[in-house]
Amino acid sequence: MLRSVDLSDYMLHDPVKISPEDEVFTAISLIQDNKVSGVCVVDGEGMLVGVLSELDCLRAILGATYNENGYVGKASEYMSRDVDFCDIHADLVDVATDMLAKGHRRRPVLDHGKLVGQITCRQLLSVVSHFNETAAKAT
Repeated sequence: MLRSVDLSDYMLHDPVKISPEDEVFTAISLIQDNKVSGVCVVDGEGMLVGVLSELDCLRAILGATYNENGYVGKASEYMSRDVDFCDIHADLVDVATDMLAKGHRRRPVLDHGKLVGQITCRQLLSVVSHFNETAAKAT
């Protein structure tokens, strides 16, 4: 049932993203405005270079506070560079299993290295809910 689902049908097609040179406060505004827990960091060609989470932003703010210099910094200074991602044609069950095993709430979706979307726990639950409703109507 779920193995026949194409990941691209349920992913977020326009994830919130910033460039590595954007200020951390830009990311904080986007995180708050879009009600997300982090942003994807992409270069000028749209290639994923990292992820900046709420915790990364908090780390940046606290660092500036402790250093008392007022400079918070750029996304590239605080983003996670070693990011788990999945291919646009990845098996949905495999992605969900890996996300659960690693405790990840979201995963960038790439097509030949370019960021094309993001899959989250909410989207995965939407898939399951859709199949449950379909099965219930069939009986």
